[in-house]
Amino acid sequence: MTRLYKQPISTLVVIYTAALQVLLLERADHPGFWQSVTGSQETAETLHATAVREVREETGLDADCHVLTNWHVKNVYDIYPVWQHRYPPGTKHNTEHVFGLELPDMLPVQLSPREHLSYIWLPWQEAAEKVFSPSNRAAILQLPERAHRV
Repeated sequence: MTRLYKQPISTLVVIYTAALQVLLLERADHPGFWQSVTGSQETAETLHATAVREVREETGLDADCHVLTNWHVKNVYDIYPVWQHRYPPGTKHNTEHVFGLELPDMLPVQLSPREHLSYIWLPWQEAAEKVFSPSNRAAILQLPERAHRV
């Protein structure tokens, strides 16, 4: 049986409102770890399609009905050892592409229980403090500047 590994290319989607409230999700496999929507690109999928798919899978929201923007920010980071087994042997780095998704208001979401335990809407400064990932924190801290460009 062939094992399917994740590609070391992913999207990070910061979901926010015009009032700069940010949606965070608590990981099911690591309670207490909060993050924005994130996920690996599938074979032959565009980065935009990856972002749309991950938003739908993780929140039930349709990103195509809102303003989804590629921020053209690319982060390359070491894959955390706890998740190393998900990638092909010898893969040490992931390239993450950052998107923003502006919603009209704090909408309710439908979580994938396999992936997340709960969600919370927070002001952007609090959200930046709560996330565990440095690249997620950096993206949220860019939100005031990026949100007004849309």
